[in-house]
Amino acid sequence: MNVAILGCGYVGLELGRQLTERGHDAVGVRRSEEGIEAIEEAGFEAVQADVTDADALEAVPDVDAAVFAASSGGRDAAAAREVYVEGLRTVIDHFAGRENPPERLVYTSSTGVYGDHGGDWVDEETPLEPTTEKTEVLAEAERVALEAAADRGIDGTVARLAGIYGPGRTRLERYLEGPVTEGYLNMIHRDDAAGAVRHLLTEDLARGEVVLVVDDEPVSKWAFADWLAEECGEERPPKQTTEERLEEDLSERAKRRLLTSKRCSNEKLRGLGYEFAYPTYREGYRDEIAAYRDRSA
Repeated sequence: MNVAILGCGYVGLELGRQLTERGHDAVGVRRSEEGIEAIEEAGFEAVQADVTDADALEAVPDVDAAVFAASSGGRDAAAAREVYVEGLRTVIDHFAGRENPPERLVYTSSTGVYGDHGGDWVDEETPLEPTTEKTEVLAEAERVALEAAADRGIDGTVARLAGIYGPGRTRLERYLEGPVTEGYLNMIHRDDAAGAVRHLLTEDLARGEVVLVVDDEPVSKWAFADWLAEECGEERPPKQTTEERLEEDLSERAKRRLLTSKRCSNEKLRGLGYEFAYPTYREGYRDEIAAYRDRSA
């Protein structure tokens, strides 16, 4: 299988590594010179192009599948729309117009599209209730990935990713120091975020569907922080309620994020046969905890 990874960043680099290790061909697409170097260091083909520029996409070779994993860089909703909605439309129109278009498109979305469910469980059938302008953009992009792609003869899949952690992205000190605000964490290790997308592609699964990509165990932030402190040999961090946190000077975006609580189910992904490298945070944080204890010894 030949796969183009558009916006080949933290998860995309791992996806490219996993694909090539299994005998597939991957090409990573990034805008920056640094991004191109990272792809080359990961051991697969790199193409410098902007996903919002149809002419630049001409440099990307024909592929069997395209993965849209681009990021807006944490900027505002307008920037997010430019990348996630307009960029995705550009990619679909460009590749669909080729003599040899890809059969499939996978768009990596976010569980942020669910909004607040009071700590209840959500799955692929749960109605979306985005609470910020940016998550509204992500929900719109999901519709583009499924509907606009289908209109152009490409089978779209939405991989709705939970909070990604992994090497260099564990926020370990933040949880150890506190204060930790109440709520649930829905997490996925980088290797499993990439692994799930790879599984959906190589096993030819979930065409025209949404799949939640999250590990086996959503966890209370307070419980997670206490477990982390115990494993690292530290005192339990201070805690705060949502109400206490809201008394601070926060942006509207931060307030809305605090007021969203849910637990995400991976029953569908499990049912599709995916086997996790890191089924829960306990396995996923093992190396980081060991490194922390070594530094503290």
